[in-house]
Amino acid sequence: MKKLISILGSTGSVGQSSLKIINKKKNYFTPYIFSANKNYKLICKQLNKYKPKIFIINDHKTYVKVKKKFKKKKTRIINSFNLNNLKKKSDISILAIPGIAGLQPTITMIKHSKKVLLANKESIICGWNIIKSEALKNKTKILPIDSEHYSIFQLLKDHQLSEIKKIYITASGGPFLNYKTHQFAKIKPSDALKHPKWHMGKKISIDSSTLMNKVLEFVEAQKLFNIPNNKLDIIIHPNSLIHAFAELHNGLTKFIYHDTTMIIPLVNALFDDKLNIKNFYKTNFKSNIQNLNFQEVNPKKFPIIKIVDKINKHPSSPIIINASNEILVEQFLRKKIPFLGIISIIMDILNDRNYKKYAIKKPNNINQIYKIDYWAKNLTLRKIKIKYG
Repeated sequence: MKKLISILGSTGSVGQSSLKIINKKKNYFTPYIFSANKNYKLICKQLNKYKPKIFIINDHKTYVKVKKKFKKKKTRIINSFNLNNLKKKSDISILAIPGIAGLQPTITMIKHSKKVLLANKESIICGWNIIKSEALKNKTKILPIDSEHYSIFQLLKDHQLSEIKKIYITASGGPFLNYKTHQFAKIKPSDALKHPKWHMGKKISIDSSTLMNKVLEFVEAQKLFNIPNNKLDIIIHPNSLIHAFAELHNGLTKFIYHDTTMIIPLVNALFDDKLNIKNFYKTNFKSNIQNLNFQEVNPKKFPIIKIVDKINKHPSSPIIINASNEILVEQFLRKKIPFLGIISIIMDILNDRNYKKYAIKKPNNINQIYKIDYWAKNLTLRKIKIKYG
């Protein structure tokens, strides 16, 4: 029997990787719920090709345009995540809407899914308690599919946390690993988007270049697997082939290796590690294994790493830092602030006289999360205006 599959963020990089798998397993899946923002051409292409039961389009102008074009199609095209009238649960939902914008859709789909493959770290960072509660209530299985956290998931299958001395999350170092510190002042958005190993969206590419993505992944790992601070670390691995490794108290160190593609964790998550990957991707282990190398993170090059110790100090610190970073990345991409302005403003936020007042709050619902997020974003915009005009 075919499984109902839903993809939120179907036009993004994770969404498109997921569809490549579906293309080769048409007899296994039935497209159910798709969502996208405003990639009109790709939305139209996906509607024609996959014919999901529901297509949610977030951007209103794009929604109106698509709705008009496909008014005679069977797919229900809507502009919100109001899914209260669903008769069936999605068997598998891949949730890959980037940023805090993915939080409400994630919570909604957990209520309407049997299994969730989660690629939105911001949802976990900002609303894990709510997500976890809804998953337990609805008996929904949650599996992370970002390469680092999927690797940690695999490593922890055979080990208790008490057996582990340290878990390392690897970072490629992005496009600026070999830059001299004086070169960082002249970095342009076009430079930061050129990731040497991964093909990703703009937001995560910038986060990779600053190493903010590893700071967020550090928090994500803590929340997903209940790992204490002292058992987690970040290390540079330019090859991007080992995504996490576990140093055990018994003297052994285990790691998870796979090529720089989301296809591998996606296929394994979709098929419970039981499908031969050769139908989807040709692996290249022998030629890659010869040049594996690692190095400590240089805090002079990547000063954002210093906030790892601060980001979990208070319950809402991750929400504030994530919100501020979202604004800063957007402003950097629009050339409104310099590259080093990202860490500079984040440090200003952490030293703001009202920071602790909001950071110590313990949000119990999504509206309380959004209030903290809203405060942090507005504060960030104010500080940008003061500093950069």
